[in-house]
Amino acid sequence: MILRTIRSFALLALLALPFHAAAARDMLVEVESFDRRGGWVVDQQSMPAIGSPYMLAHGLGNPVEDAVTTIGISRAGRYRIWVRTRDWARRWSRAGSPGRFEVAVNGRPLQAVFGTEREEWHWQDGGTVTLHRGGNELRLHDLTGFDGRCDAIYITSDTLAAPPEGEEEMTRLRQRLTPVGRRPRKAGEYDLVVVGGGIAGCCAAVSAARLGCRVALVQDRPVLGGNNSSEVRVGLSGLIGQPPYPNLGNLLDEIGSVGYWNAHEAKTDPASERSAQINDILARHPEKMTHNAGPASNYGDEKKRRLVESHPDIDLYLNTRVTDVECRNGRIVAVTGQNIITGERLRFEGTMFADCTGDAGVGFLAGADLRMGRESRAQSGEPSAPERADSLVMGTSVQWYSEETAEPVPFPECEWALQFDEKTAIPITRGDWDWETGLDKDQIYDIELIRDYALLAVYGNWAYLKNRSPRREEFARRRLAWVAYIGGKRESRRLMGDVVLREQDLTEGSRYDDAAVTATWGIDLHYPHRIEGFDGEPFLAYSDSREIEPYPVPYRCLYSRNIENLFMAGRNISVTHIALGSVRVMRTGGMMGEVVGMAAALCRRHGTTPRGVYQRHLPELKALMTAGVGTEGFPEAGSAE
Repeated sequence: MILRTIRSFALLALLALPFHAAAARDMLVEVESFDRRGGWVVDQQSMPAIGSPYMLAHGLGNPVEDAVTTIGISRAGRYRIWVRTRDWARRWSRAGSPGRFEVAVNGRPLQAVFGTEREEWHWQDGGTVTLHRGGNELRLHDLTGFDGRCDAIYITSDTLAAPPEGEEEMTRLRQRLTPVGRRPRKAGEYDLVVVGGGIAGCCAAVSAARLGCRVALVQDRPVLGGNNSSEVRVGLSGLIGQPPYPNLGNLLDEIGSVGYWNAHEAKTDPASERSAQINDILARHPEKMTHNAGPASNYGDEKKRRLVESHPDIDLYLNTRVTDVECRNGRIVAVTGQNIITGERLRFEGTMFADCTGDAGVGFLAGADLRMGRESRAQSGEPSAPERADSLVMGTSVQWYSEETAEPVPFPECEWALQFDEKTAIPITRGDWDWETGLDKDQIYDIELIRDYALLAVYGNWAYLKNRSPRREEFARRRLAWVAYIGGKRESRRLMGDVVLREQDLTEGSRYDDAAVTATWGIDLHYPHRIEGFDGEPFLAYSDSREIEPYPVPYRCLYSRNIENLFMAGRNISVTHIALGSVRVMRTGGMMGEVVGMAAALCRRHGTTPRGVYQRHLPELKALMTAGVGTEGFPEAGSAE
């Protein structure tokens, strides 16, 4: 089996470039490539905005373990140290800097405390130090546990020079001093390159591989599952196994966990064999009942990875973000991914490509037709559309939960966070999907700001409940156990296909000859929810939901109308904003991925395109959808787990 799973590892010789070029006067250490990251985590969400991943000290008020690395210096002497960071809460508060940290060189902290100066990313001066020839230790030391962040450390023998601040200049600096500037290594040639390892991407990769395709699955996080991973912790919603293709969705039971909507499904047909399997699992393993904001084990990260890695025709590339797309004559010929840990770049050549990124990152880079925000009523003909098109979208959830403890547990006062009182505080122990922000923001380029505002709300509300609320005794023995730092997005870019599914298709039961995935979720749109007496930006959302009858999503929504060999599956398919309110849930997206894998296999078999499958091979696609590619029944059913 050829398995090219890219794992996190340090490339000291690549980072300590003076060993590579002895005459170099400076070096750039990307901190995500430290030898040991300790308690710091890597955040890649803002790469489109800042050009790089960064490290985050996400300790929920408890300082995290130091991150440590060793750099090689070819010539001893005095060097100036610059640290790229930001004071992340300064945009909203002047009451202190929550993300403070130190940088120590060979065991001695630099004079500056970092994360205290400016709200935007910038280089903070750390002063001069003497470095000896050979190995020198760098250490990031968190002081607060409240999301201090560091992008890179610049070390120069020109003690009067400062590193560049501009975006273009920073790009050139990285290209000159890190592996990002090196020619990409060829990863391989594939029948299908799937970019995005959420539920839709996993299903697309496995479906195509089971039907004979050689597949690359490229995911920019260390785990699979996207919103249904331990990093975001959203349960799988929507029903599967629906007519006219009841075998579509069996693959979801191999990939996902038994959850709330499985139980709902069992109630709708209690006499069926599938319902008996669901109830049997939940009776023996009630902990498998999974929805939102639960313990990490509920989301089956390893289960997803084992299933993907069990296929000899899938090469899995984790921690790899696609940053470049090569097109020729309206077709994608290759994509280039950057490993977010090492900076190494890999080039994936393919016949077909599937954009399962959610943000439509591949389609955007390829120049695919796309939309973002709400269509006007005149544009879509939808009765519920606004009179004028606008940029309002559904937001990003930052979920959280607390745990009960045997003894009282303190939590710091957070003067820099959003401030609450008895009228505005929310006296709960767990934050679900409705802790949602950024509905009026750009969900791609503003994602750091969106996530950070949500953190200010969570920390500020919890600090009030723990320290100042008249009900603080109720919370004394509760510990803030988990807060997401990877945002759970609902909406950003949507790629346009040969059919754009609209509200009236859902409500009027429009029938298409290429009906594929049957969707069951209502039209569920989210809007900002304002708390009376709270004068800050909203940090909660409410749902405006309408029930619908199950309806078909046409296959023609699953490929680009102007990029000849580009599929899509998940929340970035060809729908309006209103229709997205229904199709965006993950079980529906997983079935989309399954169909995309089937269509990719037909493209390989017949040497055709996604559109060609519809025009000339639709009966074959229908036969594959009838058969399905998943194992019928839950793998856990009857097991000794």
